[in-house]
Amino acid sequence: MKIDVVTAFPEMLTGIFEESMMKQAREKEIAEIRVWDLRRFTTDRHKTVDDYPYGGGAGMIMKPEPLFRAVDAIRDTCPGDSLKIVFLSPQGRLFSQAIARDMAAAGEHLVFLCGHYRGVDERVIENLVSEEISIGDYILTCGELPAAVVIDAIVRLLPGVLGDFDSAEGDSFHHDKLDFPHYTRPAEFRGMKVPDVLLSGHHAEIHNWRDQESLKRTQKRRPDLLDSSKSDNH
Repeated sequence: MKIDVVTAFPEMLTGIFEESMMKQAREKEIAEIRVWDLRRFTTDRHKTVDDYPYGGGAGMIMKPEPLFRAVDAIRDTCPGDSLKIVFLSPQGRLFSQAIARDMAAAGEHLVFLCGHYRGVDERVIENLVSEEISIGDYILTCGELPAAVVIDAIVRLLPGVLGDFDSAEGDSFHHDKLDFPHYTRPAEFRGMKVPDVLLSGHHAEIHNWRDQESLKRTQKRRPDLLDSSKSDNH
């Protein structure tokens, strides 16, 4: 899978993509992730990527020219690819595990544009962006952190990234329920014991216990997930 990220602050992302599962995905050549410095595509000596908004108002707006040039450069490196260009924005569709699964399964060439400052010139949204995505109803300083979140959620679902033990099948939200409780050694710590069923070696009983605990946890913490699941089934 090809993933490109366009950012005015590339150092915010390079470390993230060199660790853990992202590093494994790149080393296994399951995902090719490139970070592009937006300032390379400016033409003035100050490498300006923002300017004052027309009509006045607080804050600075990201200029269209560097973003268009960056996408043009990405297209030049992969002629024939159809690019899905994603802009991280609080105005976008709320990101979810279902969206991550769909993007991983589609295997499209993804390009993430990271916003900054007050916003981006609307011509970028109207003429360049395929989809706007939000990771929640709150405001962050920049789009680099949301981009890293979305990319991590997608890449870990690509076949071969996770081993059998770390399989995404049991993740929270994977089957519209939260994950069940997990325990490891020691079996007793400061008087707190691991549930007996997990020490029994009886796989069917363990499976049933985990299913029940997953349901109980979802009912207690996120009942909306169960309501949503029922709505989807009707």
